[in-house]
Amino acid sequence: MVKPVKSDRISNLPWDVLNGILVHLPLRDAARTSLLSRKWRYKWASLSQFVIDDKCFPNSLPDKARWGEVRRIFHQVQSNHSGPIEKFKLAAYCYPDHSDLDEWIIFLTVKGIKELILQDFSSIRRFKLPLCIFSCPQLICLELHGCIFKLPSIFRGFNCLKSLQLTQVSITSETLERLIRSCPILERLTLLNIDHLAILRIHNENLKYLKIDSEFKDISLESSPLLAGVDIRMIPMDGTTMPRQLEEGNPSNLIRVLGCLYDVKKLTLSSYFIMFLANGSVPERFPTPLFNLSFLDIKEIRFNSFREVSAFFSILRSSPNLEELVISVGHSNEVIRPVVDFLKEQCLYDFFFTQLKVVRIRGLCGTRPEWEFLKLILAHSPVLEALTIVKYGIERFPESLLLHVERASENLKIMSLTL
Repeated sequence: MVKPVKSDRISNLPWDVLNGILVHLPLRDAARTSLLSRKWRYKWASLSQFVIDDKCFPNSLPDKARWGEVRRIFHQVQSNHSGPIEKFKLAAYCYPDHSDLDEWIIFLTVKGIKELILQDFSSIRRFKLPLCIFSCPQLICLELHGCIFKLPSIFRGFNCLKSLQLTQVSITSETLERLIRSCPILERLTLLNIDHLAILRIHNENLKYLKIDSEFKDISLESSPLLAGVDIRMIPMDGTTMPRQLEEGNPSNLIRVLGCLYDVKKLTLSSYFIMFLANGSVPERFPTPLFNLSFLDIKEIRFNSFREVSAFFSILRSSPNLEELVISVGHSNEVIRPVVDFLKEQCLYDFFFTQLKVVRIRGLCGTRPEWEFLKLILAHSPVLEALTIVKYGIERFPESLLLHVERASENLKIMSLTL
């Protein structure tokens, strides 16, 4: 008796179901399905999503040899793909051939690409972005690395774009401003190590998250009312160590830049940017408090800089609903007497961190200004639940020193660690 042949249920599944399965596999594993049978030989090359990352290559393959493998994938897909390509991500350390990259981007635009992500090239030789990319009205996510970005005169905007990230991209301030304004539903904007930026004008009424880690001279956020998460690290331009000083009596950058962030919930600022914000007359507090701010992260603050400390406290006083405070301390053993006196004065004022529950301080050296700040936090935080202190060196911050310090909270737990 002849046994009936079992049907291949997986191979006979509808393509949208198979595609949904294969796109969740690493591309290298999806490509291995070509060994199953002749029917499966090119199924992987017709997927709707492609992610080419380090997992696609043997660990022994050098960066310079990787582009040959990437080119082979391009060729297989271009020769056998039918249907749309919704997502393409290239995040493998390699040395791209710009003519190959241009050809591939043109192919993707024809395929109706919605998410285009280019990351982590080994070499940053800027390539000119093909103009066809500006004719992709269906783009939802765009991440570009190492390109020259120029908008064509016919550009009418990315009406569907929600997320934009530019890394080591050459773009002028004017072009960037026009691009941001031309994305009406943009929610997330990330700018990392951008070339040629002088003034950043971030004007978008729908923007909710902003991250900047780059050189720039000035910034304006006044027309972005929905910003809820802001993370800014300002890198000195042209090797300068101090931001350009405003004339005495001029309004502070602090109010001009941060005073319009009425909806911000999470704020992360670097030390150099705080120096920039401290230019001009630093107010005791903002005209309108940041009522929604619940998380504040200050990186590399220098407790030997009076202007930095006064700007930091202006933000603190203007954040009545702050719940979590994270600080990393810039290394300096120099003690500035005006800073110590300023911190002592704050203890005498009748203002409290009434909602503050968690404080994490990293990189303490044990200087007098740091000690005065700790005493202030303990005495003016009635609902503080956790204080974590991480100290440089082999010795932890002695918790015994804090035993006799006035505490406003009865339920406080203190943890001391070392770096």
